[in-house]
Amino acid sequence: MSSELDLDFCLESKGKIPLNAKLRVRAGELVALLGPSGSGKTTLLRCLAGLYTDVIGHIHSGNTQWLSSQHKIQLRPEQRSLGMVFQSYALFPHLNALQNVMIPLQKHSKAVAKQNALDWLARVHLAGLEQRKPHELSGGQRQRVALARALVAKPQLLLLDEPFSAVDQATRHKLRRELALLRSQIEAPTILVTHDLEEALQLADRICVLHHGQLLQVATPDELMNHPTNPTVARLLGMHNLFKGIVKNITDQEIILDWCGLYLRIPKQKRYSVGQTLEWMATPQSLILHRPDRPSNGDKENPVEGRIEEMVLLGPHVSISVRPLHAPELPLRFYIPRHFVERQKLYTSMVVSLSLLGDQLHLFEKP
Repeated sequence: MSSELDLDFCLESKGKIPLNAKLRVRAGELVALLGPSGSGKTTLLRCLAGLYTDVIGHIHSGNTQWLSSQHKIQLRPEQRSLGMVFQSYALFPHLNALQNVMIPLQKHSKAVAKQNALDWLARVHLAGLEQRKPHELSGGQRQRVALARALVAKPQLLLLDEPFSAVDQATRHKLRRELALLRSQIEAPTILVTHDLEEALQLADRICVLHHGQLLQVATPDELMNHPTNPTVARLLGMHNLFKGIVKNITDQEIILDWCGLYLRIPKQKRYSVGQTLEWMATPQSLILHRPDRPSNGDKENPVEGRIEEMVLLGPHVSISVRPLHAPELPLRFYIPRHFVERQKLYTSMVVSLSLLGDQLHLFEKP
């Protein structure tokens, strides 16, 4: 992929909508903007598209300046080489699929434009449906037309604004898979706006967590889920089991963390001080529920005794909440397979034993 297609921007809002974001997106890379409603995802997308101009900073698409406050450059949306896919498809209802895809190719001859449009309709599995108008297509097919139209002119930037949220779940999963397969044919950097964590994890090379217009963390999906930079990011991602502890002791290999009177042994990760208060998270992979029919004494790592407070059946899994006996006000929430619950005959109010794997516990750098 050519660096001539890299997107580089640094934007700060001048208006009432908060925004302060800086990022470089490489050619061929898909970056997801993730955050709750009002976090600034759509505002940032509109800035890149030139639809929201009350900002200062710069936007560089390869060697082209789309925005430069310093040099008083502000290209209009039609002057920016970009493709955009909206949640609502934004197709022209009086045009058929082929005509909709041909719209960005008006500078080409009709024969070339038609052939390019046909090629892209075939790539998104719509060959044979070229003459159908939007009302004759399903929601998934309409979104494929919109994607083909966004890509047919080989844009320098592809913007996806919650493109799959208007279709049913089965179609959504199918469209995600098709976009993942198309990735190798998309040279431009791609920015996906979504509030769906699963969608971001499945599609993105990197994920940007936004909150109040700020980029709180930019990381790969694995890094983000295993090492959120602070508790705010973890909560925005819907993570549970966030607690505080006090460093009781430090050795060459580990730290001893006092969690409400229960001492946890955690391999040393960074430099800490005795008496320091740390915020930490028990990740899903750090929690082990021991089998009641096979009690194991002495081989449990960071053992925690607790009482099952809640069990909720969710298909093949069960959401379980266990209140530690030493700190019943701080429940541990996690998922276990349904067959484990049935085989072990677990029930609400049952006393159980957990282990917290020290090398899987995540210590936040700052409280």
